[in-house]
Amino acid sequence: MRILVLFNLKAGVSADDYEHWAKTRDMPAVRSLPSIDDFRAYRVTGLLGSETPAPYGYAEVIDVADMDGFFTDIGTPTMQEVSAEFQNWTDAPLFLMTAEVSSA
Repeated sequence: MRILVLFNLKAGVSADDYEHWAKTRDMPAVRSLPSIDDFRAYRVTGLLGSETPAPYGYAEVIDVADMDGFFTDIGTPTMQEVSAEFQNWTDAPLFLMTAEVSSA
């Protein structure tokens, strides 16, 4: 399972401050979870072939090996703390659950 997270920073939040937090707190915490295969965060730089600003400033890709384990993992006090911090930085993040489309 892959979870895509799309979000903007809250008004007044410094991108440098958020990215420092993401690199030093969020990414190490999420990557350490037993249920996670990989976790990456991206700054959105634009829309391909367009001068129109992108609707989101950031995207995260979370590769989950075990969804039941993931829900257990994110229920820990440490991850509840990290999640609350994430909510303080971001404005209405969208968490999109995905399933790969495979060819037969």
